[in-house]
Order: sequence, then C-alpha cells, then structure tokens
Amino acid sequence: MPQYGGAPLPPGGPAAVCEVCGAAPAAPVTVRGHQGMLVIMRFLRRRGVLCHTCGLAVFRQMQADTLLLGWWGPMSVFITPVTLLINLGARSAIRRIPATVTPGWRPPLDPGKPVFQRPAGVLALIPLCLLGLVMLAVPALMVIGLVAGPSGSDHPTLTVGSCARNDGDWSDQDLRPVDCGSSQAEFRVLSPDSGSCPAGDYLADPEYSKDGDLSLCLQPLNG
Repeated sequence: MPQYGGAPLPPGGPAAVCEVCGAAPAAPVTVRGHQGMLVIMRFLRRRGVLCHTCGLAVFRQMQADTLLLGWWGPMSVFITPVTLLINLGARSAIRRIPATVTPGWRPPLDPGKPVFQRPAGVLALIPLCLLGLVMLAVPALMVIGLVAGPSGSDHPTLTVGSCARNDGDWSDQDLRPVDCGSSQAEFRVLSPDSGSCPAGDYLADPEYSKDGDLSLCLQPLNG
C-alpha cells in the first residue's frame, strides 16, 4: 500500500495537503457566502484545498454567517436561500474527503458546533420559517382564489323565468334576483329570441347569465 509520511493512504498516489493545516488527504473545496446590506450586498467565496476538518469548519462558519447576515436587503431575501442550497453541494464534497491520515504542521481549524446549534442558526430559523410560510401561502391562496372566485362574484346568476330588480343605472347594472310576487320585482328574466330582445325590454350584462356569456332579456313588469 502506498505510504505518505509513514502512514498508509488510499489507492491513487500521494494525496494533496490542506493549505491551512498541512494535513493529508485534502481536496478542492468552494464555499460561498452572502451579506445583504439594504442598498448594497456582498458575495463571498472561500476556495482552497482543505482537509475534512478544515473544510467542515469553513462550511459551518460561512453557512452560519450567511444565515445571520444574508437577509438584510430586498434582493438578498432571494439570493440567500440559493446560496445556502449551493453550499449543501459543498458540504457533500467535504464529506467525501477521507479522514486525516498524515497530520499537518499546525492544528486544523475548529469546526465548532453544527450550524443550527449556534446562535446564528437559531436566529436564522425566523426568516427561514417566514420564507417557508410565504412559499406555502402563495399556491394556497391561488387555489383558494380558483375555488372561491366564481361563488364570490359580485354578480348573482339570473335564470330564465325569474324576476329581478336593478339597484344601479343601465350603464352600471346592479341586478338582484327577487321573488316575482314581491313589490320589489321590476323585471322578468327572459331568454333572447334569435339573439335579440323584444322592443321595450332591457338587456342584462352577460355576467348575470349562468355561463357568463349570454345576455338575458329583462321585461318590465307593469304595476
């Protein structure tokens, strides 16, 4: 088995060493960060050849800083979640770096606590939860609007043979169905004959028909 500094290494030849602590093996790692500052923003990046321990430390620090400082700008609200998701790919790459075989010339970086066990991670749960609620609320409101839209219309449906009254003028109709025996009944609703209404009848807006397309005739009631 290949040897590196007296210790066995995985097959494939000598491993790269960490540029921070000098331990081996190491691999290229890129971790991104973001800071939102109301009007301006900063895009951060840490790239280097790192061992597993130093890579994990860089990931956790950048991710925690982004969770805490990334939200404070109009565009940053959308950029920060993308940055956090991209870093998950970097986290997967760091996990694939084998454990240290040869120690370096200095101590590795301290990974510290996992991201969501740090104060920054706990505080970041607030904007993350709010963002999640918004993402759930938008499609939910769209579905509610589609379901409730037709029944919540301001225009009641008039049926042929029923009676109605008009609480508006004819340029801005406000037709309401009423009982034909009521003193409030002003018109009887009729279906247009050959697409037109008899002389003296009024024409209801199409929104009052069942399909929203047919204009019904309104025959004035005498007395």
